[in-house]
Amino acid sequence: METELRSPEERAEWLASHGPRHPVLVAVDYADAALGWGSLNVFNPRRAYDHVVDFSLYVAREHRGRGIGDALLSALEERARSLGYHKMVLAAFPTNLPGKHLYERHGFNLVGIYHEQGMLDGRWVDVMVMEKLLG
Repeated sequence: METELRSPEERAEWLASHGPRHPVLVAVDYADAALGWGSLNVFNPRRAYDHVVDFSLYVAREHRGRGIGDALLSALEERARSLGYHKMVLAAFPTNLPGKHLYERHGFNLVGIYHEQGMLDGRWVDVMVMEKLLG
């Protein structure tokens, strides 16, 4: 639901705000150019939710379809387990079929759809919520 271009300074602040329990992983090529990233994010600041983690995943358009998202998601799941999380959750566009299929391949299940959850380019858009128990 990003509607504004982020500045390098804002991204640096965002990165600095992620501590050991909420890492950011970056996929790079042999020249150390970033191809994509994934992050574990606070789901809810209330202590009852300490074992639930939200995640974000992004792969640069020109590098999609090469397994980078799959590798990042696998690494995020492994890291979430090692940090003691019980469940991972995500929110994404249901129209992003490649992303939805990736999440399903990793065992994420659809919880539901937030209908008309946000407005992008003057149109209401839906958001799907998915989860996976790490058990």
